[in-house]
Amino acid sequence: MPTIFPILALVLNAFVWGVSWWPFRQLHAAGLHPLWATALMYALALACLLLARPQALRNAHQHPALWLLALSSGLTNVAFNWAVTVGDVVRVVLLFYLMPAWSVLLAWKMLGDRPTGMALVRLLLAFAGVALVLVPAGASWGRLAAHLSGADLLALAGGFCFALTNVTLRRLHAVPGDARMLAMFGGGALLASASAALGLAAGTVPALPAPALAWVLLALALALAFVLGNYALQYGAARLAAGTTALVMLSEVVFASVSSALLTSATLAPRTLLGGALIMLAALLAASPPRRQAST
Repeated sequence: MPTIFPILALVLNAFVWGVSWWPFRQLHAAGLHPLWATALMYALALACLLLARPQALRNAHQHPALWLLALSSGLTNVAFNWAVTVGDVVRVVLLFYLMPAWSVLLAWKMLGDRPTGMALVRLLLAFAGVALVLVPAGASWGRLAAHLSGADLLALAGGFCFALTNVTLRRLHAVPGDARMLAMFGGGALLASASAALGLAAGTVPALPAPALAWVLLALALALAFVLGNYALQYGAARLAAGTTALVMLSEVVFASVSSALLTSATLAPRTLLGGALIMLAALLAASPPRRQAST
């Protein structure tokens, strides 16, 4: 029975991320670009962390390698939050979950983990699924890049950065948890603010709208949800096996798909369903422990 609480904590985190597209779209409709929304939310989360754990700043200062974690996690949030706001929700989430395939390649390069035969099979399944999702029926497979939208590119970039975040967390496992959280919250606030400022200068991102009670309250509620989701992730992941954590987190795809179908009347083409099934199969294989390890 005690394991039910860590599992419920992970489900809560997956639910927050799986349905976050809806409040982001409401904020966007109110004039608040997702980059500004991300910057505000993570600035608030960073302030809450520093109030609760003031020693986090000192701990983080002792580990310069946390800058890479701040960069990767910040870019993850920038790319994903922007993509789910302007793109097809299910398509974005599926492309984002190419993350296990990126993890194989990054772990090989950064950690020296040579991929096994099964890891290569997962790579093939994942990339075949992405091709089915991206390339329309009857279109040329040789021009895959021509079928990529801006939201698709953001989703792919977000998944890659999320994989880099996970690999970096493995490298920094000895760093205090409050320092890692400071880097992740700080990276989200800094990268989103910088991206929004650059977009504003280029004329692609509107300025911050005048404060209005409706969007301010929604932004505060979403920030609180992300803070609670992050703490739930920390609680659940620290008490469950890594494979179990990854399996439970796949429920984000279910939450995103169901909420999209209910709130937008979205329908999935058979080709997208098949591609999504291949991507999810690759993720499930990545999350499942080897048979010998499982029996042990």
